Amino acid sequence: MGYLYYFLGFLLLAARLPPDAAKRFHEALSNERTSGYIREYNQLSGWSSDENDWNERLYPVWKRGDPRWKNSWKGGNMRVVLTSDSPALVGSNVTFVVKLVFPRGQKEDADGSIVYEKNCRNDTGPSPDPHAYNRTAWTEDDDWESGPNQSHHNVFPDGRPFPHHHGWRKWNFVYVFHTLGQYFQKLGRCSERVSINTANVTLGPQIMEVTVYRRHRWTNVPITRAKVVYVVTDQIPLFVNMSQRNDRNSSDDTFLRDLPITFNVLIHDPSHFLNESAIYYKWNFGDNTGLIVSNNHTLNHLYVLNGNFSLNLTVQAAVPGPCPSPSRRPPKPTPSLPTNLKSCYSNCPVLAGDDSLELREIPGEDCQIIRYGYFKATITIIEGILEVNIIQMTDVQMAMPQPADSLMDFVVTCQGSIPTEVCTIISDPTCQIAQNVVCNPVDVDMGDTCLLTVRRAFRGSGTYCMNLTLGDDTSLVLTSTLVSIPGRDAGSPLRMANGALVSVVCLAIFVTVIALLVYKKHKKYKQIGNSTGTRGQGLNVFLNHVKVTFFPGSREKDPLLKNQPGTL
Repeated sequence: MGYLYYFLGFLLLAARLPPDAAKRFHEALSNERTSGYIREYNQLSGWSSDENDWNERLYPVWKRGDPRWKNSWKGGNMRVVLTSDSPALVGSNVTFVVKLVFPRGQKEDADGSIVYEKNCRNDTGPSPDPHAYNRTAWTEDDDWESGPNQSHHNVFPDGRPFPHHHGWRKWNFVYVFHTLGQYFQKLGRCSERVSINTANVTLGPQIMEVTVYRRHRWTNVPITRAKVVYVVTDQIPLFVNMSQRNDRNSSDDTFLRDLPITFNVLIHDPSHFLNESAIYYKWNFGDNTGLIVSNNHTLNHLYVLNGNFSLNLTVQAAVPGPCPSPSRRPPKPTPSLPTNLKSCYSNCPVLAGDDSLELREIPGEDCQIIRYGYFKATITIIEGILEVNIIQMTDVQMAMPQPADSLMDFVVTCQGSIPTEVCTIISDPTCQIAQNVVCNPVDVDMGDTCLLTVRRAFRGSGTYCMNLTLGDDTSLVLTSTLVSIPGRDAGSPLRMANGALVSVVCLAIFVTVIALLVYKKHKKYKQIGNSTGTRGQGLNVFLNHVKVTFFPGSREKDPLLKNQPGTL
């Protein structure tokens, strides 16, 4: 009889002890957590409590530092990248994307096998097998799948069967996501995503973890795990992009006076939660221009004074949603509300000047939840270069012309502060292909007047696009112009004109030399007497001497006649 009592006691004790296969999800997925880990959270749609049992026989659990991790994947370590599109406004969806990073040279093909890329093999050299993991070898074959134990292997860690949708056999990875004391399991390929609605998520930073298993015939193999922090907030996530023409660096919050600044509000809403919301933007630019309310996310503003200014923006969105449960206090009557206004705070959204969260309910109508977003910045306004113009282009005449180059002078004026540098980019006529870039400092002794001459060289004839910029520490101003350089070839009009000019000069020199020679020759035949007929015949004598000089064949052959002093 005593043995019977011992046996019954043993059965009672065994019934109170969980079996090995009944390990909890939170123990398998977060085994590094302390015993004080709190798992009381609101239920996520489609997720399960991590108090459920985990099948450790089919999905073994390896702690951090276990040496089996090093050999869990052939060809190197498998990594996983887990990202989220948070921050997420409470009530919207936050999406997580998980992507497996294979060892070098490996990829997943369309059939679900892991193969080596072309001309890429493992460290030991080219492998005769193009597969790192052949899907038909590392998953169940047809004969085995049709056996009696099929249901024991094509299941998730909690025992639920894999979804047998089209192509499910090619999906060889099991992803187990874990957050807020709940888990979600999914069969997939090398990249997957999962979304959760944040309506019941506690505000603040949260942690999402993922564990990835490679499907195997008898026991699935853990290959990698990762975690990421995501944020849920009750304020509209937003960013303001500030830009201005001629501003050299828009990221330093320093802008130019007397030029409009474009403020573009970017609301982070990847799940399009605010698509049906009425959104208003309330601006205070800090320059005593008052409060500006707009329903456009883009606004231009011009500062007319130098200095530092505090910019404040409040974004208000009326989000349609279900009415809350009746409050303890009866709602106040609202007979004066317009009929087209379904709900409102203590102040109407457009006119609200505070952040009151008191919701007025209208029986039988939908309600709205008002959410706010805020942006603050301190910007600096200074004087900069506002405008630049090319007022004159002049071809520079060179004393020693070089056929390959042409020099042009550009007279440039600007408005605003005095520039410190000038840069030019000479490119093709379409202004697309740059050919020459030159930058020069500007003389600081220019004075208060912005007027300078920029000289640039152009190689060869044709049409060029020239971009000219003037800059200082905070501003950069651009202007462009087309420059036409005339041809320098032998058949061009300019070259022909130069050739004609050279010919005329050479002819003049030749005639001068000839005249001198003739003059000297003429002096040797001075007349002895002062006959009155001689002066009248001077031109004929001059021509006869020229003829004698250049046509010696017409002279008499007796050289003694040369010295006869008398007349012929």
